Amino acid sequence: MDIDLRASAVGFLVALVVLAGILVVVGVGEVVDALLRAEPSVLVAVVAVATVWLSAWGLSLRTVLRVLGARVAAPVSVGVFAAATFANNVTPFGQAGGEPVSALLISRAADTEYESSLAAIASVDSLNFVPSIALASLGIAYFSTQVAFGSRLRFAALAVGALALAVPVAAVVGWRYRYRVERAAVSAVTPLIRAVGRVVPGRSPPGPSVIRGRVEGFFHAIERVTADRKRLTLALGFSALGWLCLAASLWLSLFSLGQAVSFAVVLVVVPVGAIAGITPLPGGLGGVEAVLIALLVALGVPGGAATAAVVIHRTATYWLPTVVGGGVAGIIGSNEGLVGVE
Repeated sequence: MDIDLRASAVGFLVALVVLAGILVVVGVGEVVDALLRAEPSVLVAVVAVATVWLSAWGLSLRTVLRVLGARVAAPVSVGVFAAATFANNVTPFGQAGGEPVSALLISRAADTEYESSLAAIASVDSLNFVPSIALASLGIAYFSTQVAFGSRLRFAALAVGALALAVPVAAVVGWRYRYRVERAAVSAVTPLIRAVGRVVPGRSPPGPSVIRGRVEGFFHAIERVTADRKRLTLALGFSALGWLCLAASLWLSLFSLGQAVSFAVVLVVVPVGAIAGITPLPGGLGGVEAVLIALLVALGVPGGAATAAVVIHRTATYWLPTVVGGGVAGIIGSNEGLVGVE
């Protein structure tokens, strides 16, 4: 697996500085006091719903892989998705930086072509936008009838509105002109791949026809996924379940600290916080926490409790999947054979 360890190390260092800054601003004592008041039984529930989230998105990946002809056992698909989550969480720019590594892990575990694996994880990541925007829009609609919008809530509403408009437009335009996009992709990546191939020891640069074939294979796999409406709907269902579990994780984290908020709050806060995952930090670490805390405070949650709740939530949905996924990634990376197929 080709993970830039130097870039990841620098990213984690910057993220830790950001997290330390948040603790200083909020107050370390307040956060620690709030954490010490957390109800243990509710913390167990946080871990449980986080596990369901990871499993649901793993099953979404399995559904997409089935469209591409790869029959992966359900437990394996969940483990592979955990490994993909690890790749996203330790590389800058989140999913954009981790998808190439995720595709490699999937191709080894599911015994599929790299292009098909890249198409599968790209499809799952794209599908995940749809339920998040829908759920956040419902939450914003609820807020509009219940509370006055401050500057941070206006920002959240604008972010959700912009995504609700931009994502469908980009999808329609990209699909309509997909063959132009394919040709542009071939033109863009061919010089880069051949240049890298010339400097990597023991590797000869692939020819233009080979690169063109691989790019075409990726786009063909995307077409196959979009053509199977039944499984596409099933994958969206798993994705929606995952988002509901992510929202429940934050809601339970707040509840464990005695902070009872409307579920509509977390339906908005969690997807908007996820936007910060595109920052040049590993898995959005630091950026996601800052956005979540800012929005919760804007909605009336005390700073110490908001920060403590985010710490609990991110421990269950960032650190635990990273540790588990790292173990799975290590197993896959050390073994060229199959992890398990049906």
